[in-house]
Amino acid sequence: MTTRMNMQRWLMITPAVVFFAVFALVPMVMAVYFSGLDWNGIGKATWVGGANWAQVFHDTEALKALRLTIWVMILSWLIQTPFSLLLGVYLASGQRHRAVLAVFYFTPLLFSSTAIGITWSYIFNPNFGLVTALLKALHIGSGMQNWMGNPHVALFIVALVIAWQFIPFHTLLYQGGARQIPDSLYEAARIDGARPLEIFFHITLPQLKYTFATSSILILTGSLTYFDLIYVLTSGGPGDATNVLAMDMYKQAFVNQHIGYGSVLAVILAIAGVLLSLIMLRATGFNRMESQMEGM
Repeated sequence: MTTRMNMQRWLMITPAVVFFAVFALVPMVMAVYFSGLDWNGIGKATWVGGANWAQVFHDTEALKALRLTIWVMILSWLIQTPFSLLLGVYLASGQRHRAVLAVFYFTPLLFSSTAIGITWSYIFNPNFGLVTALLKALHIGSGMQNWMGNPHVALFIVALVIAWQFIPFHTLLYQGGARQIPDSLYEAARIDGARPLEIFFHITLPQLKYTFATSSILILTGSLTYFDLIYVLTSGGPGDATNVLAMDMYKQAFVNQHIGYGSVLAVILAIAGVLLSLIMLRATGFNRMESQMEGM
């Protein structure tokens, strides 16, 4: 009986293992191999060992791209987390009108990054964009400002658009987590005379700590791989103001045809994502997989 159950378990996890190996493990091994090559992707490849890796530490463009990536991570977390948390808790209640509002809140999840990038590039267009029209109507400034062409604000606009796209997803996480909180906790707090803010900070937030950890990990690690939206919005510009590490990897590998050096940046992104996830799991205690309801 035990042998049969073990075989069933292996059969159940085999598709996931095969999928992970084909689409994650094998490409990563190939990227590590390519990182030791001097190759343009077409001609003969030459093995150069760690020369490509050594180049990273002397490449000011790559170091700036790393700093910009960190900024995108910070901005994404600061914008997405509070909005997602508040919206998720708000939508978790049973009122009918909130279910209707949820349909509009989750609309960005239906669009591709390319469609979102094109739409927002029109919104911020200095000639006929919605932002320009609003500023003119409110008599703020000159109205016609090249928002995406300003190196001082382009990165913040990119972070805002990214937040607009992914806040609905994280709202779903918090909404699901909030609905799992027992009503008995809230009833006991109300009987004790707790105010709504006290209930939120002393009951809702502590009960959502693992949802918070999951959402934060997804935001921070996802920020390492933002490419398509930034490519459509700014292509890394103006200049290199939004040239994050994923964008720099693309340019090095496919524009400059330095496949080896681009693979180095790809491996760095993967390692950074894994390390960041492990650090977050350890810092939040989520790796222990203990129940939030323990002791109740």
